[in-house]
Amino acid sequence: MAANIGSSLIKALKSVRVHDKDPSALWDISFTQNGETTISLSNSATAEEEEDSRVLVLPALVHPHIHLDKAFIHGSTEYSDLLPVSGTFAEALHFTTLAKKRFHYADLMKRGNQLITESVAAGVTAMRGFVEVDSTVKMSCLEVGKQLKKEWKDICQIQLVSFAQDPIFSGEHAEENRRRMEDAVRDPEVDVIGTTPYVESSSEASRENIEWAISRAWELQKHVDFHIDYNLNENSEAMVWHVLETLKKTGWTASETKARVMLGHCTRLTLFSDDEWGRLASTIHDNDLPVSFVTLPTSDLYMAQLPVGENIKRPHVRPRGTLQVLHMIQDLRLDTVIGVNNVGNAFTPWGHVDPMSLACLGVGIYHGGKTSDVEMLYECISTRARAAIGLAEFSIDLGLENGHQRDLLVLRNVDQTGFGQTRSKQTVAEVVWDPPAVSAREVISNGRLLLKNSTMNRLSSIAVGLIQNS
Repeated sequence: MAANIGSSLIKALKSVRVHDKDPSALWDISFTQNGETTISLSNSATAEEEEDSRVLVLPALVHPHIHLDKAFIHGSTEYSDLLPVSGTFAEALHFTTLAKKRFHYADLMKRGNQLITESVAAGVTAMRGFVEVDSTVKMSCLEVGKQLKKEWKDICQIQLVSFAQDPIFSGEHAEENRRRMEDAVRDPEVDVIGTTPYVESSSEASRENIEWAISRAWELQKHVDFHIDYNLNENSEAMVWHVLETLKKTGWTASETKARVMLGHCTRLTLFSDDEWGRLASTIHDNDLPVSFVTLPTSDLYMAQLPVGENIKRPHVRPRGTLQVLHMIQDLRLDTVIGVNNVGNAFTPWGHVDPMSLACLGVGIYHGGKTSDVEMLYECISTRARAAIGLAEFSIDLGLENGHQRDLLVLRNVDQTGFGQTRSKQTVAEVVWDPPAVSAREVISNGRLLLKNSTMNRLSSIAVGLIQNS
């Protein structure tokens, strides 16, 4: 599919708006062939004179956590008998296991390409993509992931995760699952080691899972990414503490390695007291642990609920849990980002691949209506997300500066109604509060404009010096 997406080198974007610069002025962004970008005040027009054709340019979007092999299962007739019935995690795990037995190369490539294409169209130019390795799929998902990574490398950077969704220290297939993971994590195309400690049958097996993943990641100097503490049960042990203790024992610090640690879901942590949160933050900060958290709200709100029967006296009160992103960043200084996780499967049958929809949802979930809050939510699906998965130095600024920032999202004021009505959105807040349609978005990846249908017509007034079509 990537081969069907044309692109063109671009020399400049003229008379555009840039976040965090004088809102009464327009700017020119120039691209040099050696990878530099320069931003200068436009001599063309003022913002007031160009109101109808205003363009806002922001850093491109990022998926810090998404599953390449399980996307859009519900949209395929091959899996029409595996739609949710009870909606429980156990059912989702069971139906996904059944689906995985039917996976084949053409199916995996088709759904993977659909996921990446829709993501890129929305403005995503980098992602951390999970592919499963176990006794059921063996290496088939990994091989497809490697092929997708290769085919999309010039358009979207895919950071590949060898992921153990199934137990590797308990159950009848644990030994084979672990053996296959041992082989997979040594593949040079694998960037991240991912496991799921909570699927193990005991706390002891969960701890072994954590220790194995950290040990292998440290040995190979790869990132490690855990699906962890995915429940709202106060009686369950929070495994995050064992992760932090194991990292300390390993000597895994930000000053010693560029490899990072990601903790996903972590809904159990929403039951922590202020003292527990303070202890968690101080453990990470005091020990220089390169730990980030990724909240996955569409999955968390659907799956993370009270244990069955716990709220039987108040059946209409249904608490849900997902990490409070803004509080974690602003008050605890914990690096936290937002990810899509799954789309179109039993774990998450609802939602969209567009990260902007998550930032918009976050305004309500985290009560983040302030302009500064909304800008931070955009960071969590863009600059902050890119840094958290280790693809950039830790810069979270949404404002564009002179340098090497060549992945951009261009938001054009176009008629989204079909009736000739336009409504410009000229700030990050406006974009997050009411995300523009994908048809209003143009994507620049590594200094190349991706050519959607009618892209040239829509951008003729701001894109100049397009060269070397391919």
